[in-house]
Amino acid sequence: MEKDLMANQGQSAAEIVFDRATKVYRGAPAPAVDELSMTVPAGEICVLLGPSGSGKTTALTMVNRLVEPTSGDIRIDGVSVAEQDATGLRRRIGYVIQQIGLFPHMTIEENVATVPQVLGWKRDRIRDRVRELLDLVGLPPGEYGGRYPAQLSGGQRQRVGIARALAADPPVMLMDEPFGALDPITREHMQDEFLRLHEQVRKTTLFVSHDMDEAVKMGDRIAIFREGGHLVQYDAPERILTAPADDFVARFIGADRGLKALTLRRVGDLPLEPADTTPDTAPLAVTETLHTALSALMTSGTDRLPVADGDGRLVGTVTLDLIRAEAGRPAPHEGEVA
Repeated sequence: MEKDLMANQGQSAAEIVFDRATKVYRGAPAPAVDELSMTVPAGEICVLLGPSGSGKTTALTMVNRLVEPTSGDIRIDGVSVAEQDATGLRRRIGYVIQQIGLFPHMTIEENVATVPQVLGWKRDRIRDRVRELLDLVGLPPGEYGGRYPAQLSGGQRQRVGIARALAADPPVMLMDEPFGALDPITREHMQDEFLRLHEQVRKTTLFVSHDMDEAVKMGDRIAIFREGGHLVQYDAPERILTAPADDFVARFIGADRGLKALTLRRVGDLPLEPADTTPDTAPLAVTETLHTALSALMTSGTDRLPVADGDGRLVGTVTLDLIRAEAGRPAPHEGEVA
């Protein structure tokens, strides 16, 4: 009997293992993906990053068998995707692409309900799930459920696409440059919204991007590919920024990788200097990134700013020297705590 890796609805996340997964297209001079081996822990976001033609999307679509591996294996919670019926597998994996692909003749509620209907869910369950998800992505069903895709903005349509991908509560989400077609402001907002959503639903997510800043912001781990489908480095964002595996990775992430690393650290993580009880400027929140703090210091023309906690109480002072010292601190090795 065919194994079913996701038979139990409501599974929150699943481990994904690539085991020497390879794809070679007939007539191509090199593999699209070459013996890819890596493990994505359950509930984490892994960003696949690299130049065009490096195999990111091919690796992604081998998971739901839109592309069949030539050799090797991909397992979800220990079960090979090759043992799954391809159509059933795709219905149980959320898939979000840049073009979104909403059905223009169907309402927003009908679009989100598509997969649960195919899976044979009861009408009341579908209705409740659709309404829950539209609320979750910030599109109240009473206001947006009866609209059609053409009546929404690009960012709103992308939210619907994410809701539709989550509708059947899949343990795995595949996202192929989902925000790439959006303007910079909307794109940043959608990134923030997805991270907020991820904190609540914790799906194992493979996220294809070509943007290092996006990868650093979104990923628990980043997999960097180069031409020929070779995985060059697979690591936490901070390790990639501070300890690139080779010259290719260093060039790809850019000369400003020290500044990028500041986006991963918070003001509250620093050994702050004593608080000034009568500050001349508005305080920074302890939750602000060091990149934001550095920008605030440069804008204010000072080398120190007060810091406040969530209740507005002053807890210390951040200085330019503290940020410089933190920027020069090496990233922790795997298994160590920063």
